[in-house]
This record gives sequence, structure tokens and C-alpha cells, in this order.
Amino acid sequence: MGFTDTVKRMWRSFDASSTLMKIIWVNIAVFVLLRLAAIICVFAGNPAFLITIMSYVQLPSSLPSLLTHPWTLVTYMFAQYDVLHILFNLLWLYWFGTLFMMVATKRQLFALYLLGGLGGAALFLLSYALLPAFAYRSAVLIGSSASVIAIVTATAILMPDFRMHLLLIGPISLKWIAIATIVLVLIGVTGNNAGGEIAHIGGIAVGAIYGLRMKRGHDITRPLNNAFDHIANLWRGLVCSVSGMFSSSRIPKTKIDPQRTATSTDSGRRQAAATERPNCSKADRETLDKILDKIKKSGYSALTPEERQRLFDVSRKIK
Repeated sequence: MGFTDTVKRMWRSFDASSTLMKIIWVNIAVFVLLRLAAIICVFAGNPAFLITIMSYVQLPSSLPSLLTHPWTLVTYMFAQYDVLHILFNLLWLYWFGTLFMMVATKRQLFALYLLGGLGGAALFLLSYALLPAFAYRSAVLIGSSASVIAIVTATAILMPDFRMHLLLIGPISLKWIAIATIVLVLIGVTGNNAGGEIAHIGGIAVGAIYGLRMKRGHDITRPLNNAFDHIANLWRGLVCSVSGMFSSSRIPKTKIDPQRTATSTDSGRRQAAATERPNCSKADRETLDKILDKIKKSGYSALTPEERQRLFDVSRKIK
């Protein structure tokens, strides 16, 4: 089996997987690519170039840097570089994402993942822009933690009494898992990864808003999903327009002979007329029209026995 066949098989497997698994596979793919880039940089004798590569996926705390790399608002939440970082994030995402799908849709899962990441990014940027503790300091944000913790929080609010069996602990309700996670995040704000923990708080806030609003019947992911639908419709319309232009240009142009067209049309009309009334005389047609008019005005029950028999005979001739 060649390399192309392997790629096609992997793509088919990815396309057939669930939305949750697609998110997980994208995170794994980005992690592998970043690790391969690090290996290449080291063996090429230019390990510092990895910093340049990472700057295209991780979110900077500096607003001027963000303006030159605006896509990092999204790419950072799909990228991890440390093995333990991606391991714990994806395990939590798989466990709680599976539970979340019991009470939500795949569209809500993906939208909440994005909103959680954007909420974490927003709080991270605001903290470094406004808080005195981060004055004259810069940092970068990378990882899906804010997105994952948004799903964890939302699941705990929607299913607070659902029990998970944790190793060495036993069965425990989701609400206590969420509370313990929030406490650990708040404690970590004063540690070395303060910016990352602040982003976690942003994810917690988004997940809490989603869960509380959903309990009242309001879906905060709907505007984002509607925007996705609008973009998809525009894209489909563009693709159809472009494909229509190319397909119409390939249709050969034929010269139409007006005389032949008129002759064919007249011949077709005569054939149709002959087929329509093969054995029907003018008298039969007039009789049939009168009977049909009477049926239209008074109904079939108003016909006399002679008219019914006449209708039957003429109908047989037409058939």
C-alpha cells in the first residue's frame, strides 16, 4: 500500500469519526507536527527557529503581536507541545465530551469548544493589558485547556448528580469534580502559570453561562452555529456558481435551423393530435364535450342512462 493510499484511508477514517473524535485528532495532529518541527530544527542546527514556528500557533499576550497574528485566537486552542499537557487535556475532553453529547448535539459541542477557547483568550489578553501584576510582562498561551474546562463545567451543571468512577477514589458526582477543578484553578493563579490559569477561568465562565442558560432553554452557541451555516451556504453557492460557469463553457454550441425546427414542430403536433384522438370523430367529440360540461355543472349522477352509455362508448374509442 502506497503513501497516497494510506493518506486516503486516514482521511476517510477521520471523515467518518464523530465531532468529538475530530477535535481530538486535530489536537493530536498539531502536536505531532510541532514535535516533528522541533526534531528537524534540532538536527538542522537551528533550534531557535522553533520559536518562530511556535509563534504562528500560540497566542501572544501583546496586542500589537496579536494584530499581526490574529489567527492564533483559534490555533492556540488546538495546539499542545508538552506530552503531559496533551495527555490530560484529551483524556478530560474525551470523558466529559462523551457525557456532554448525552444532553447536547455535536454542533453545540464544537461551538462550546470554540467559545470556551475564545473566552479563555479574552480573559488572558485583558489580564495582561489591564492588571498591574502583569505590567511590562509578556507571555504566550497554548493548549486546549480553556476549551476543555468549558465543556467540563457545562457538563457538570447539566448533569450535576451523574457519577463517574475515578481511580483510587470511586464514584463521585460531576458537580464535585467541577468544584475541585475550579478550586485548583484559583489556587494556580498565583503560580508560575498564572496566565494559563486565568484562561482556565475564562473557559469556566463560558461553560457556566452555557449550562445555566441551557437549563432555561437558551442556547448561547446558536449564533455561532448560525454563522457557520451562513458561511457554508455562501461557500456552496460560490462553488455551484463556479462549477456552473465551467460546465456551461464546455457545452458545445449547435446551430439551429429554423426551417427544420418548424417542420419538426408541425410534424410533432400532427402526431400528437393523431395519437390523442385516433378513433374519435367530430360528432363524438361534440357529444363528449356536452356530457363533460353536464358532469361539471350537475355531477355524474345527473346523467341519464343513455348519456352514461354514450360516455362509456366514446371513452372506449378514445382509449
